[in-house]
Amino acid sequence: MTTHDPFYAWLGRHPLLCFGLLTLSFIVFGAFSLDLIRLFSANAEFLLKHGWAALLEGGVRQFLELSLNALMAMAAYVLFKLCEHALVHRLMEGRRRPEG
Repeated sequence: MTTHDPFYAWLGRHPLLCFGLLTLSFIVFGAFSLDLIRLFSANAEFLLKHGWAALLEGGVRQFLELSLNALMAMAAYVLFKLCEHALVHRLMEGRRRPEG
């Protein structure tokens, strides 16, 4: 993403809102990724152990829901990194300006 992107520019102009969005995305990432590996593992074990019966009992649906949680966690992480980059970029630009 270039620094000319309107959303990135907006983040750079509003550091407090950017920090708030960074914090929110961090919390969302944590909530969506909490125990994700353990749940994927338990789902796979359930599907492998019970086979067709597990599919009929919603094992595939649960797998799809866990996959959606993983996608949402990654989206929150990307937003976190974007906000982090915008804030660091703003701080570094402030240090490069001559005093006076």
